[in-house]
Amino acid sequence: MTNFNNEKWHPETLGVRAGSEHTQFGENSEAIFLTSSFVFENAAQAAARFAGKEPGNIYSRFTNPTVTMFQNKLAALEGAEFCVATSSGMSAILACVMGICSSGDHIVASRSIFGTSVQLFSNILARWGLQVSFVSLTDPEAFKAASQKNTKIFFVETPSNPLTEVCDIAQLAEIAHLAGALLVVDNCFCTPALQKPLDFGADIIIHSATKYIDGQGRCLGGAVLGKKDVLEPVYGFLRTAGPTMSAFNAWVFLKGLETLHVRMEAHSRNTLVLATWLEQQAGVARVYYPGLASHPQYALAMQQQKSGGAIVSFDVKPRNGLTAQEAAWHLIDSTKMISITANLGDAKSTITHPATTTHSRVSAQARADAGIGDGLVRIAVGLEHIDDLKADLASLA
Repeated sequence: MTNFNNEKWHPETLGVRAGSEHTQFGENSEAIFLTSSFVFENAAQAAARFAGKEPGNIYSRFTNPTVTMFQNKLAALEGAEFCVATSSGMSAILACVMGICSSGDHIVASRSIFGTSVQLFSNILARWGLQVSFVSLTDPEAFKAASQKNTKIFFVETPSNPLTEVCDIAQLAEIAHLAGALLVVDNCFCTPALQKPLDFGADIIIHSATKYIDGQGRCLGGAVLGKKDVLEPVYGFLRTAGPTMSAFNAWVFLKGLETLHVRMEAHSRNTLVLATWLEQQAGVARVYYPGLASHPQYALAMQQQKSGGAIVSFDVKPRNGLTAQEAAWHLIDSTKMISITANLGDAKSTITHPATTTHSRVSAQARADAGIGDGLVRIAVGLEHIDDLKADLASLA
């Protein structure tokens, strides 16, 4: 058995080699352990494993060798001590909150987060006594002002979905710690290939492995990363409640992590070119991309991130008698190649209208507060040739 969690290696090498464990058969690619349970040598060993006195696999709801390899590889890339893999990105957020918070506790969250995350906090967890205050991602003082004695978590996405706003992770971590709270950063857009929030003082990282970690739109999965003692209750929630990553999906994500760095470089390169081109189009009112000098947090993004990432959003001008939403829909419907889907992180470029898809269940006022207008379009730029992507958006000229 081999576990290549060698911190002296470069991230690209860790993506290929870290976390790998091999059986007596000598396989080069990681094995998929498609089994619900594991057999013990005797009753004493079973008792020892259930009691936590002996390491080893018990039941695939909370211990599986393939899932463990994925957890170890992702932890090595993020520089994290511990990783809990889950069935989806949303279940990762749920497991994190349920593990750390109790009824009556308080969360300060950025209002610039994924629409379903808003629904989870506001409509579901609120029913169980969790209090949530939503504030501006780019205003650290707002987080400080919203903090209470019972605040347990600051929750942010940076860059945010869909406007790619960026927060100062180090400054927000300091404010959170002074308030006695943990800073939780959703690192889905950047992945550890472009940004490592723990290096800036964040306590916990959330991932939707469904996105760039997979990279080809195949499987659902999520992860929570941080220090082991902090995440023990999160693992305890997963063990009991069971929002578990399947062994097959973990194997797909292992393969995705091997190419993560080269893919994110290619995605980012394409996106910067497209974002620059979009700024020059007559049908575009404004472009949101942290890799552009015109972005309000450009300097901060370049300090925290290796590049601008693969998500670009822009406001379509209402013209030719069309409203902002009609103009945005017309653009989307005029594309022939780009996939019309709300998912992102795929090798295929995707396009969506956030106000009527990802954030459609958020109130109109909350969308307005978050800056999500009726003319906003989000593109997750894939790996197609940049000239073909421009041609597919030719109606913006």
